[in-house]
Amino acid sequence: MSGIFSWLQFDFMKLAFVAILIITPLFGLLGTMIVSRKMAFFSDALGHSALTGIAVGVVLGVTDTNLSMIVFAIVFAVLLNKISSRNTANTDTVISVFSSFSIAVGLAILSRGGNFSQYSSLLVGDVLSITRKEILYLLVIFLVTLVFWCLCGNGLFALSMHRTLAKSKGIPVTLLEYLFAVLVALIVMLSIKWVGILIINALLILPAAAARNLSGNLREYHFFAVLFSMFSGVLGLIISYYTNVATGPTIVIIASVLYFATYFYGRKLS
Repeated sequence: MSGIFSWLQFDFMKLAFVAILIITPLFGLLGTMIVSRKMAFFSDALGHSALTGIAVGVVLGVTDTNLSMIVFAIVFAVLLNKISSRNTANTDTVISVFSSFSIAVGLAILSRGGNFSQYSSLLVGDVLSITRKEILYLLVIFLVTLVFWCLCGNGLFALSMHRTLAKSKGIPVTLLEYLFAVLVALIVMLSIKWVGILIINALLILPAAAARNLSGNLREYHFFAVLFSMFSGVLGLIISYYTNVATGPTIVIIASVLYFATYFYGRKLS
């Protein structure tokens, strides 16, 4: 196999490609709600909490770091959602303090004795290291997300538009907010190993933000968000292979270019 598809001759690239095809639509869908509800700060704090989850697992003697990250992230997401729902003027400050403290505790524990180097790969991620078993986990959460979106998507967007009105229509807004927070926590923690702590929030925000620059309705918003996310992921994987650059940052660069291109294109039309 030669030419532009020569990278498909390697098994690790095939697995990475499949992983990208699963992860990026999830980021595109979730990103639309995160952008609509102005939860960028929430998702960023959640992503950085991965180190704290690992640290808690180390202290408790948990050998499976994924388990400790997921459990901590769910608890962390619920607490952040509770703080966010108060709608007070200093909500962002409280979340920032809470997030900063937990991250500092995680870093302190993991760096004890100079052992942080074994966790540093989580900062930028490595999708090329994904295994077939891990892809199955992603596939399960992908199916769970689709079911959740089909059942609760309309309710989520209703409450993002007007929470009080959605509540008056009988939509269980509090339950949906907590379910969505937990779902974001699960996806972030299951993806962080391959995407990277430092850039996972960018992959959640940029495709949806770019889609918002072009979309005239909700259907277009979803379509462009998923399209931009998948395009950035696949092209970033291919470019990173030929340039020998980390995949995660390459994907973010492409997503950023798409955002600025759609931003200026949208302004030109307006």
